[in-house]
Amino acid sequence: MGDGASSSRSGRGGGTERVKGGGAIGESKVTDHGRRRSSCGYCRSTYSSISHGLWADSITAEDYQELLDHGWRRSGCFLYKPEMEGTCCPSYTIRLKATDFYPSKEQARIYKKMQRFLDDTTSVKKFESSKQKENSCRGLLKLSGNDSITKMTALSTKESSASTCENMCNENDILHSLANIINSAVSTLFVSYTAHLPKAVVKKVTCQAKKKLVEISEDLVYTSSIAFQIAAAIRRSQSTDETIKCRESELLDLNATTIAEQLACLVKEHELPSELLIKACNGHLNFYSATKKRSSEFIDLKESMQASRGNRGNTKRICSADSNAILPQKRRKLEIRMNRSSFDQEEFALYRRYQIKVHDDKPEKVTVGSYKRFLVDTPIVFVPPVSGYNTIPPCGFGSFHQQYLIDGKLVAVGVVDVLPRCLSSKYLFWDPDFAFLSLGKYSALQEINWVKETQNHCPSLQYYYLGYYIHSCNKMRYKAAYRPSELLCPLRYQWVPFEVARPLLDRTPYVILSDSLDVKDCAISPKLANPVENLGPDFHDSSPMEDLSDEDEEEDEEVGFHYEDSDTGVEDESNLAATNALNVADSRAYDVGDIMLDVNGSCVKFKDIEKVFGPLERRIISKLESQLQRFVEVVGNELAGRMVYSLG
Repeated sequence: MGDGASSSRSGRGGGTERVKGGGAIGESKVTDHGRRRSSCGYCRSTYSSISHGLWADSITAEDYQELLDHGWRRSGCFLYKPEMEGTCCPSYTIRLKATDFYPSKEQARIYKKMQRFLDDTTSVKKFESSKQKENSCRGLLKLSGNDSITKMTALSTKESSASTCENMCNENDILHSLANIINSAVSTLFVSYTAHLPKAVVKKVTCQAKKKLVEISEDLVYTSSIAFQIAAAIRRSQSTDETIKCRESELLDLNATTIAEQLACLVKEHELPSELLIKACNGHLNFYSATKKRSSEFIDLKESMQASRGNRGNTKRICSADSNAILPQKRRKLEIRMNRSSFDQEEFALYRRYQIKVHDDKPEKVTVGSYKRFLVDTPIVFVPPVSGYNTIPPCGFGSFHQQYLIDGKLVAVGVVDVLPRCLSSKYLFWDPDFAFLSLGKYSALQEINWVKETQNHCPSLQYYYLGYYIHSCNKMRYKAAYRPSELLCPLRYQWVPFEVARPLLDRTPYVILSDSLDVKDCAISPKLANPVENLGPDFHDSSPMEDLSDEDEEEDEEVGFHYEDSDTGVEDESNLAATNALNVADSRAYDVGDIMLDVNGSCVKFKDIEKVFGPLERRIISKLESQLQRFVEVVGNELAGRMVYSLG
């Protein structure tokens, strides 16, 4: 090893592998739990879910990657693989290549919604309330029996629908509220005016109007010309010798500009809706959005004010130059942190709240112990990054908790495994108070982006694994909305495009998917070199909350996002007379004599067991040989030759 050959593997007795740079990757040691039967978490039937189980004391990242590509998943340290022909809900491993992913319009809206929330300075409750009103309007449009409305909404885009609903729900209320506030100010200003004064009308400033009047600020949202109407009414009343009495003093200059300035001062005493700002500009009462302002605009404002001091005759032309302008509030900050899997009290508190409020779990069932077994414990041996080589991502290989924080508050945690060829999404839990942000879907999009970005450091890491796709379970079909995705054939372990597999699954729950492919067109993923066995600079790569429905269904389908079976309720199937229904992908005979056994801490090949421990009964040898052959069938020849089979 002196000068650093890429890697070496010690004998099974030593049981370790070492990467260049000295980082130990360990070994894979499993205990076979055989065929298992449990209650199904998808169709809720009793003891109809059949799988093969392994308990992993430890497993290398490369070996777990191979298990994923043979239909396995994990819950804590318990590994399981559905018995596809016999189980009630056949579960197909689903993945997508991150660089090929293209978001749907609905998925793009998830990003926009998060961005709006981060830019918005209103409280969480106000933002959530506005989203609920928008969703309610969308529901009313759907329930409308008018054919023209139905056709119109079917042809319109999601963005225009959201804008229409916002106008329907909020626009009229805001305009009416602003008009009432102005009318109150008019009554106060002209407290004893005997003639009839016009009522205020507030209008929204359109984009076309802003383009025509380039000097108008982009922040201008609403405007009212009531001051001009009042000035005209006053001139008419003066011609009939009526007097005007004001609250503080007589108005000597009864023009629209003066009246607008007086009204603006009175309106500022009221709390304006949607955090608007009012300014009097050339006789108009203008309402500006406080949340849209940017620091660059205020630099322009400062320059405009300085210019106005040099030329006071042009002051009235600068509508944005107002000394009472308010600097924008600080936008919310989103942080995403990748931490190695470990127990964190804050994470557990969030998980407990999520399970109780979202999944209706009983509080006494959500314990620290069950949480650790499910989401903290991991058999995957951590592989640290090696400086100077691009075969391991900056975070290393292993199990991680991806934290999402908004202004320092933990709002979601994604539990993921980072492996040589993929990021495997295991589970996600989030703060129920932030359900309106669709964090399940948002985290999935972020995880896909993480894979894209990580390819710069680890070219072999190209895929996002979303767990199991269950076509017979409607709440699990959302995973296919991440396109273009692939499903794993349960027999030949070839990847089949979802669009090819879907019509087959529409007919029957269990399908040998690769039968739909021509032999010459089979999408067999090339075998990649083990990235921790080839860390040299010449390494080159040779070659996972979604939105299927409208936004009003987001929260319902997020409940099942990243869902994995736990190892609770699993019972032994050793007393069953039924034979194993698994199809063996590789029918070639395998010499189980070369399988390494762990017998009370001593490692020995099966063929040498009698040499080490003395003669054994033929019944025991035959039974053990049968167990090992079944082990080979479920994990494959290659993995069976690499992993240590523990006899306890």
